[in-house]
Amino acid sequence: MNLLFPVSPLQKDRVQSRLFSIAALVLIAYAAALTLSPAVRLHSWAVSYRWQHWAGVVVWLAGFSLLHRILMRRAPDRDPYIVPIASVLVGLGILTIWRLNINLGERQTVWLGLAILGFAIGLRYPQILSLLRKYKYLWAVGGLIITGLTFFFGTYPGGVGPRLWLGCCGVYFQPSEVLKLFLIVYLAAYLADRTTFDQGLLQLLAPTLIVASAALILLVAQRDLGTASLFIVLYTLMVYLTSSRKRVLIIGAVLLAFAGIMGYLTISVIHVRVDAWLNPWLDPSGKSFQIVQSLISVAAGGVFGRGPGLGSPSVVPVAFSDFIFTAIGEELGLTGTLAILMLVGLLTIRGLLISIHASNNYQRFLAAGISFYLALQTILIVGGNIRLLPLTGVTLPFTSYGGSSLLTSFLALLLLTLISNQPDEEISPSFSSKAYLVTSDFLLISLLVLGLGNGYWSFIKSGDLQTRADNPRPAINDRYALRGSLLDRHNEPLAVTQGEPGSLTRRLLYPDLGPTIGYNDPLYGQSGLEASLDDYLRGIDGTPASMVWASQLLSGQPPKGLDVRLSLDASIQSTADRLLTDNKGALVLINSSTGEILALSSHPGFDPNTLEEHWTELNADPSAPFVNRVTQGVYPPGTALGPFLLANRLNKSSLPAVPTELSVGSSLCATNPGATLTWGSIIRSGCPAGMLTLLNQSSSAQTIELYDKLRFSVQPEIPLPVSPAASLPTAATLEANPLNPAGWQITPLQMALAAATLSSGGKLPAPRLASAVDTPSQGWVILTAGAATNALASPGTVQAAEQLARNDSPVWEAYGIGSNDTSTASWYLAGTLPDWQGTPLTLVVVLEGEDSKAAGEIGFTVLQAAMQPD
Repeated sequence: MNLLFPVSPLQKDRVQSRLFSIAALVLIAYAAALTLSPAVRLHSWAVSYRWQHWAGVVVWLAGFSLLHRILMRRAPDRDPYIVPIASVLVGLGILTIWRLNINLGERQTVWLGLAILGFAIGLRYPQILSLLRKYKYLWAVGGLIITGLTFFFGTYPGGVGPRLWLGCCGVYFQPSEVLKLFLIVYLAAYLADRTTFDQGLLQLLAPTLIVASAALILLVAQRDLGTASLFIVLYTLMVYLTSSRKRVLIIGAVLLAFAGIMGYLTISVIHVRVDAWLNPWLDPSGKSFQIVQSLISVAAGGVFGRGPGLGSPSVVPVAFSDFIFTAIGEELGLTGTLAILMLVGLLTIRGLLISIHASNNYQRFLAAGISFYLALQTILIVGGNIRLLPLTGVTLPFTSYGGSSLLTSFLALLLLTLISNQPDEEISPSFSSKAYLVTSDFLLISLLVLGLGNGYWSFIKSGDLQTRADNPRPAINDRYALRGSLLDRHNEPLAVTQGEPGSLTRRLLYPDLGPTIGYNDPLYGQSGLEASLDDYLRGIDGTPASMVWASQLLSGQPPKGLDVRLSLDASIQSTADRLLTDNKGALVLINSSTGEILALSSHPGFDPNTLEEHWTELNADPSAPFVNRVTQGVYPPGTALGPFLLANRLNKSSLPAVPTELSVGSSLCATNPGATLTWGSIIRSGCPAGMLTLLNQSSSAQTIELYDKLRFSVQPEIPLPVSPAASLPTAATLEANPLNPAGWQITPLQMALAAATLSSGGKLPAPRLASAVDTPSQGWVILTAGAATNALASPGTVQAAEQLARNDSPVWEAYGIGSNDTSTASWYLAGTLPDWQGTPLTLVVVLEGEDSKAAGEIGFTVLQAAMQPD
């Protein structure tokens, strides 16, 4: 009876049979989910289902069923766990490869068939173990020679890349893969012959150092840095296991650190990878693209994954090989990746137990070396995928794409199986339980740290990573998941999603609103309301958390997006855009009481529906069509501030005498005040002398206080990009230039909110653009907005509005000219009078340049249209 598993061969067969059955059920369920994934993703049964990967399932089932029978007959005393554990890793790998690339899936299936066949044949010849030991130097030197041939005949199967493969005609072999195993065999055989370490360590290990150094030189010259790092650690652990000398670990760590530092300083590939590891966020679209996308992929998987076939793991380069752990993590989540780490941990434990109970020291060291190899390679590749280690480029054993890697992994598994089938001996006197404990603890703790690191990215940092602008998955989801519409205040659609799942596209039905609505584009990202209201439009906000979770779990997609109603009035907006089309400037119309924005026009603008055709042209346009001039454009206010100075003065005391000289230097009135001069006509016409007279009635501190009450130093809260609020003028800048203080500019939206005080009796409203969202559980839900503030006293603002009133309409109005060293702006401010019985309205128009007449004509026409009953 085998001491490793002290039960009868029949019981071992039953254990292995049950484990294979569980593995088969898992694999079949995974394959069925992949088949159905197109229907889930497209929300329809009328789709093209995935069937190709079932070829891999058939080969897996047939192959491991055959192995199960052969193992029962040829290896009755084997460890019954290691082959079933490996079979799960193989199954996950081959299905993931089929899911990512059908052609590579076909090739990997062929390699799997060959690997299983080779394993089955190898079970018939247990003398392989002694053969490997007898010719240890031949295997080591042969491996070095074959690896060296890549310098002369090496190629890269993908076309351009490191020439680490030999082969032709579509069949390639990577010698460094089998070199790892040959070096383990060589070390195990050499060290087994020298289990008494009476000599000095250096003298004893001299032959192995020569072979190891030759291997490292070859690997470094090949730029196969992952394999070189792996071999340094492997060599260190095997020597420590056989000698139990702690200084071996210290020397190995120093050697690895020295090699890393020298490589960083002298080899560009290492330099790039270390920099990308230390701070991938510095160049996320360049040198760090792979690692950043890998982390985003892990974050996208979350705890339970997006579902088989429902993620976008192919966004990560080389996902089928170097980043297959990431690919599995995106679709199976933290649950799936932890399962992989647990399986590798179990395989490592079983391998070390096989080592402890091996028949002789050679087999003991060989089993330990193979266990180290499988665990360390997993640690290196997974650590690189989740940024715990620099990227190394090694493969995930049994799982990654590659015939060389798969064949080598199966050969290692064969050797472990043969060793476990040998009769046990009493544990050798040279056996050191402490060395086994140290090495096993190191490997298992490393796997545990990988699990914690994976949990950090997939759970704690998931939200932050998924909202990054360089995450393409939201754009990919938009092709499959219906995005909510943006509606005007009368529920007229402004932006909608068109097409069928799989080819859904976003379309703005009102292109003139491009600077406001913005775009949601798979290539160029998001802007405007499409960006700020994204969570509602995707159904993430406003939908019960249980529905969001269920949708993500079942389809890997967000739920159906929610419609959002805006305060905009499409009819008034159309009038504003038509009048403003040939001008460079902005118009904003608001409800003076509620702050609802009824029209928001910025020209020149852009059409989000034609971004792809005109992106380069739009970016190079000096008129800045992407800038929303209402919220991002800043202009000197100049004499447009006259109405607020008038209202403030009326609130405090009587007005001074009307000035008769209206110009100040070269500054003239914005419009003709007429023959009869009054304070109303002077301020309405934007005459600089009138404003200067009012400024002289107050101190600089009082003027600054007024501007502060009007919130000119506060950035309005609105779901659009807003220019940072400029600091208020200082006493010095006011005294130097009272009309246009140096450096002071404001946005049209800030001006409109301030102007609303004249129509609302002194109250300054909070802006409101998104009014309500149509939720699945409560219907239309009003979105909260800020509260109005008492900016100015009511009597003065009412009197000021009356003095600025037009004779032909219940409207007050004022013109203004603002200028500084770089620009000139023509302002038109208007609004309904405080006693107006309809909707209280305030409007601001600003045109770049001197054209007050045009600004007034545009603004008054829009205001009159808005005052008409619906």
